Amino acid sequence: MKILNFLSLFSTYLLAESLNIEDNAGQFFSSGHTNNWAVLVCTSRFWFNYRHVANTLSVYRSVKRLGIPDSHIVLMLADDMACNHRNPKPATVFSHKNMELNVYGDDVEVDYRGYEVTVENFLRVLTGRLPPSTPRSKRLLSDDRSNILIYLTGHGGNGFLKFQDSEEISNVELADAFEQMWQKRRYNELLFIIDTCQGASMYERFYSPNLMALASSQVGEDSLSHQPDLAIGVHLMDRYTFYLLEFLEDIHPASKTNMNDLFKVCPKSQCVSTPGHRTDLFLRDPGSVLITDFFGSVRKVEITMETINLTNPIEQLEENAVNGELQKEMHSYADQLPVSEIIHQMSLCRFHGDNSKCEMQVLSGLGVEGPP
Repeated sequence: MKILNFLSLFSTYLLAESLNIEDNAGQFFSSGHTNNWAVLVCTSRFWFNYRHVANTLSVYRSVKRLGIPDSHIVLMLADDMACNHRNPKPATVFSHKNMELNVYGDDVEVDYRGYEVTVENFLRVLTGRLPPSTPRSKRLLSDDRSNILIYLTGHGGNGFLKFQDSEEISNVELADAFEQMWQKRRYNELLFIIDTCQGASMYERFYSPNLMALASSQVGEDSLSHQPDLAIGVHLMDRYTFYLLEFLEDIHPASKTNMNDLFKVCPKSQCVSTPGHRTDLFLRDPGSVLITDFFGSVRKVEITMETINLTNPIEQLEENAVNGELQKEMHSYADQLPVSEIIHQMSLCRFHGDNSKCEMQVLSGLGVEGPP
């Protein structure tokens, strides 16, 4: 009787453990994305907007630390504060008055700089409507399995964000751009963050699915600066981004922190303005969305119990009938073509003058028949 009770308890324990494993696995694969992208934009020029460049570079540093490579980051800086003649410490941009962390660093890859940062270029990056000559580093090569973080900082108002103090993008234009992205299957889930005055007005017109938005201030409120530095003569960061980055410093690739924790960043007692967020368009519960689903690039791993041999020659799965018998073809990797040797021999041929004979010699030396 005791043995039966023990076996029943043991089977119940195994069942509970298997359910926990399934729940964890379901949460692990719940986002459905396979790759991460980030579009980080500073829209302000001039020295007194130093903090906007520092905001963007600080977010850039955080997403790189959490695993998103430069090849999946589109960085747009409207001004180069590191090389500004007013900068008392050239080639540096600091986000804290202790001057310990240079967020410009020695590995920053700026994709759009100066007057390249325009409303047109920003919208073209999002929608993929770029000229064929545009290099890969300036493209957002996302797909329907991509989670995208879009961060904007600059000067704005009710329903608009200024670019370069000469033009502006409206909340309607931004909403339509996101809808184009959804229709063209350019994202799986999208997180939009904006640090500007009256920032919540920029997500009021959004209507595309799987989109979550955060802003540093409500309509009618200013987004305030932080960390004034007397030596530089300007503020180093904005309040909302400062506390956002302080929150991200505690995040690591295996962190289980979710979006509900991010919504609590910088309450009104710290920001003075009232941060806002919008989740009605997002299909998942924000409590189940990990921070690393957008700020990191955590690769999903599929666990299999099968043994896979990677050392033996690759077997052809198709079976060919020869003389009435089924035989399996075996294939193995061939040696790489000695390209460097070919180039070296051809260069010697050109040096000696007779190209046609030398080409025949090179081909015959490689065991290849030349032209008839």
